[in-house]
Amino acid sequence: MGPHDVTATASAASSARVAVTRADETSARTFRIATLAMTIALAVAPWVGVYPVFLMKALCFALFACAFNLLVGYAGLLSFGHAMFFGTAGYVTAYAAKVWGLSPELAILTGAAASTALGIVTGALAIRRQGIYFAMITLAMAQMIFFFYLQAPFTGGEDGIQSVPRGRLFGFLDLSRPMTMYYVVLAIFLAGFLFVRRVIHSPFGQVLKAIRENEPRAISLGYDADRYKLIAFVLSAALSGVAGATKAIVFQLASLTDVQWQMSGEVVLMTLLGGMGTVFGPVVGAFTIISLEHFLAERGQWVTVITGAIFVVCVLAFRRGIVGELSAWWAKRRA
Repeated sequence: MGPHDVTATASAASSARVAVTRADETSARTFRIATLAMTIALAVAPWVGVYPVFLMKALCFALFACAFNLLVGYAGLLSFGHAMFFGTAGYVTAYAAKVWGLSPELAILTGAAASTALGIVTGALAIRRQGIYFAMITLAMAQMIFFFYLQAPFTGGEDGIQSVPRGRLFGFLDLSRPMTMYYVVLAIFLAGFLFVRRVIHSPFGQVLKAIRENEPRAISLGYDADRYKLIAFVLSAALSGVAGATKAIVFQLASLTDVQWQMSGEVVLMTLLGGMGTVFGPVVGAFTIISLEHFLAERGQWVTVITGAIFVVCVLAFRRGIVGELSAWWAKRRA
């Protein structure tokens, strides 16, 4: 190779690095603009006629879907039992607030800690297997947890834990006021959303993507795949717990609905509909599903049929989900 060839190769490599840097800067700028727009829209939504309780429910499920997307979209681990973390945090938070008299922030932290501990135990068992076997282990564990809460005396059985006090956050924010409660939920959602985004764009997140794409090769490079997958599983369980705990405070109720296998299926649907492996996809999917359930509630069980039909259409025609398809269309248009 002559000097001119070396110079040309170095110039090409430099150009490639510049192109990658510019693409990263563009992506970061787009994310900041989209996040700012989303924050402003959510902040003003209650003042333009959107029901705050509906928004709080959607935000709780959006955080739940973001937590699930961290596991399935970036670690490649499909869990059919994520409702156990969502529901466990709800029960523990409700019990801590009502029986132990803890403040809302301590009750939420207690519920999240319980889900984290459950995630460590479940993850340590589940990551020993892959694919459908991993999914079945999580489903089996979730069913065990469901029957435990059904029979345990402190959960209230089918009645659940009702009349959970909202209390005062940090001693001065009165959560009995709907607007105060709404902005607290919005702050919790934004914190969890930004945390997920930081994780997936960190070196840890890049290793997760490498394991998802080619686990044997990641292992050959010296990465402990099981340890990374366990950490991702526990982080996802913890964030799911924060979502479930917040929902229990919002609705002042913890019930079996949040720990049933249908809830695990619902968060899968939200993630796939919005766009698995995208940052905003789970948020869009959660708001879409919650909106359908809200506006079609008068049709009873037909809501399930309609959402099922939407899921089938999404799988057949929009494999990348709403946000994924829009991103691909925009990239093609720019190219």
